Amino acid sequence: MITLAEGLRLPTNGLDYTILALYFIVVLGIGFAAKRSVRTSLDFFLSGRSLPAWVTGLAFVAANLGATEILGMAANGAQYGAYTVHWYWIGAIPAMVFLGLVMMPFYYGSKVRSVPEFLLHRFGPSSHLLSSIIFAVSSVLIAGVNLYAMAIVLQALLGWPQWVAIVVAGFFVLAYITIGGLTSAIYNEVLQFFVILAALIPLTVVGLKRVGGWDGLTHSLNSSHGDAFLTAWKGTGIGEGNPLGANWLTIVLGLGFVMSFGYWTTNFAEVQRALSAKNLSAAKRTPLIAAFPKIFIPMVVVVPGLIALVMEPTLGKSKDSLQYNDAIPVLMRDLLPNGVLGIAVTGLLAAFMAGMAANVSSFNTVFTNDIWAAYLKKGREDAYYLKTGRVVTAVGVLIGMGTAFIASSFSNIMNYLQTLFSFFNVPLFVVFIIGMFWKRTSAAAGFWGLLSGTAAAMVNYFWFYKQGIIAIPSDQGANFVSSIVAFVVGALVMVVVTLVTKPRPAESLAGLVYGTRSPGMEELPAEGDDAWYRKPALLGWGAVVLAAVCYIPFSF
Repeated sequence: MITLAEGLRLPTNGLDYTILALYFIVVLGIGFAAKRSVRTSLDFFLSGRSLPAWVTGLAFVAANLGATEILGMAANGAQYGAYTVHWYWIGAIPAMVFLGLVMMPFYYGSKVRSVPEFLLHRFGPSSHLLSSIIFAVSSVLIAGVNLYAMAIVLQALLGWPQWVAIVVAGFFVLAYITIGGLTSAIYNEVLQFFVILAALIPLTVVGLKRVGGWDGLTHSLNSSHGDAFLTAWKGTGIGEGNPLGANWLTIVLGLGFVMSFGYWTTNFAEVQRALSAKNLSAAKRTPLIAAFPKIFIPMVVVVPGLIALVMEPTLGKSKDSLQYNDAIPVLMRDLLPNGVLGIAVTGLLAAFMAGMAANVSSFNTVFTNDIWAAYLKKGREDAYYLKTGRVVTAVGVLIGMGTAFIASSFSNIMNYLQTLFSFFNVPLFVVFIIGMFWKRTSAAAGFWGLLSGTAAAMVNYFWFYKQGIIAIPSDQGANFVSSIVAFVVGALVMVVVTLVTKPRPAESLAGLVYGTRSPGMEELPAEGDDAWYRKPALLGWGAVVLAAVCYIPFSF
């Protein structure tokens, strides 16, 4: 993408840059407005647990709807076709519902400040420290992905040097999080959600009109890629070939269960938004509210990838041509007039900043509370940790800049992200799920399960797949297999270690294991929370049914 800057340059003018400047002003304004509510470290890291469900719900989905999601899933749409919808309807919705209905009562009821802190209560210091380090490393790596992607896109579209793009976006994220803490990040994510939609919806509508509507799009792709390209399940039988390089078993188990549940239930960049909700009911509804817009995101992310493939048939064909990651920029260049173009550029920049801010805010919380305060500087006054959090925010942004170029070796950003998730999130999930449902699980089992699962995923990817010992058709297929391997190895190690070590006393597991309750989980619903349309079970199962219905047009 870097070498194609001139080919993708957008015809921006003063109107477009005025829209962009207004957005930056509003972002900083939200940061200064949020500053008034930051008095304690709890305010800085978790918004004082005071936010309503609709705010945390929109922030939850916006934190995931970063530019890596937009560019990556559009790239997947161009590369893999309708198979990409699996990342949403089977690879997100069931896990988001599980988080809301099953896991949030444990997270919120135990009053932990982070996901690793839950492991401290359940398994002890060893698992806590290891998971904290894993979270810190993965957060800055993913923040780096957002920065790198933003830099190459803005260089290609606007002609900005990479370092200028990195410094500008990094400065604004650093400013509004340092000033207003998580509250600033969350309210900016709500704003960014609507700005992103304002950019993507016109792009999709105009793009569909250009290629002759949905009928014209399907006719073109069926002619060039075969009739299976726009179906979600055709060609996924075991032994059959498809662009994704995965069969129904690896899709359901690798993506739909292991990777999906591993990401959505343990990724603190997401869970942190739910933990900032004002009460348990709002915390449970946060991922459930987010599930409904998530169901329809493919319409404005995956579909543009398909449109780009029709408009630029050479997309991804060779290293000298436009790459799959260029799908959204190509459409912006070719379809949007000035003014709307400014909104699209602003939306793309907002998406980068949302993804980066989510990971930076989770990094500063985990590092400050779970590493610095827990092991290095214990027992200091609250003001000290509030100041430390602000300093760590700056450190996280700087490290993110340093890790940005690791992503440069991947032609598809989403492949890189899914690789990171298989390494870090899946092993965490197996430790959580076994520890949460099996009282006998010992502290040692949590540590060794986490370590062995992470190592197994890396060995499978770097040795078996990259060295060609096992033939897997694509990076995404390898990620699915790595996830399954991490889950199975981690689970087996946990079972074996548990059987030969001493379990924790049952009385210490109240509120940490399914079937037990802690005092924090006994909470009367707030006024209005008992309304039928706010029932978590109704919201959750409604989202699952709606996602299943969405599969119907892509299944035949």
